[in-house]
Amino acid sequence: MPSLSTLLSLFIDGASYGMILFLIASGLTVTLGIMRIINLAHCGFAMIGGYAALALTSWMGLPLLVALPIAILLTMAIGFLLEQTIYRVVYRTHEFGQILMTLGLTYLMVATINLIFGSLMQNIPVPEPLSGVWLAGGLTVSKYRIFLVAVSAGVALLLWTTFEWTTFGTRLRAAIDNPRMARACGIDVGRLLSIAFAAGCGLAALGGVLGAQMLPLEPFYALKYLVLVLMVVTVGGLGSLKGSLLAALALGLIDTFGRYFLPELGAFVIYVTVFAFLLIRPRGLFQNA
Repeated sequence: MPSLSTLLSLFIDGASYGMILFLIASGLTVTLGIMRIINLAHCGFAMIGGYAALALTSWMGLPLLVALPIAILLTMAIGFLLEQTIYRVVYRTHEFGQILMTLGLTYLMVATINLIFGSLMQNIPVPEPLSGVWLAGGLTVSKYRIFLVAVSAGVALLLWTTFEWTTFGTRLRAAIDNPRMARACGIDVGRLLSIAFAAGCGLAALGGVLGAQMLPLEPFYALKYLVLVLMVVTVGGLGSLKGSLLAALALGLIDTFGRYFLPELGAFVIYVTVFAFLLIRPRGLFQNA
């Protein structure tokens, strides 16, 4: 039987892993669940953000906390340009067309990253103030993982406030639910969708940068972690940020504890859990009407 300190360490590791999944999945919740776009290229934007931060820290020598907002803004700019061009075509296609087009874009992202950065796995160095551990009795806690949990919780609160209590959130829901009526009320639907899509890309980039210690950067990043992110959104319920947060935390904890107690099964535990859950609740924890 593991000690209490071991269980607490596993809990913190699982929570931080889950919060990184939430950061990436929250952007997909916006595009897939709220904007109702099947965007299989979403993890590609997390990869772009991660590699942008890697270039800024490794090639230009910038500290991570300085490179982070630059990488996020760069990813948002790329997302905005793609939304204005390629995704305007994607919007008009049926679901199968959206899958094919965004999956093709994912492979284009993979090939581009491989051409520029090579095929080796990369890590972004942790800033000195966030490196190391805290010792509390027999418990050893990573400073960086505590930082991840705090940042992710702050982002979750900001998103919830934005979509539930601001004019932007109200206008966005109106623009998606009834675009013709929204335009008649003077809402610029196209502009709102562009901003929401770019924000989703920025959230993915934030997760890609901060989570590089747990989800290392590699050219196939956009495909390798896509299933995990889709599971978070599906289990949480399409369009539900609250559901994505709870699902990400649950899946992070299940995966971490599963790998510790059942190492021979590896990642099999999380897939079986998700399969069993969706048999019972196929619409997920919450469903955004």
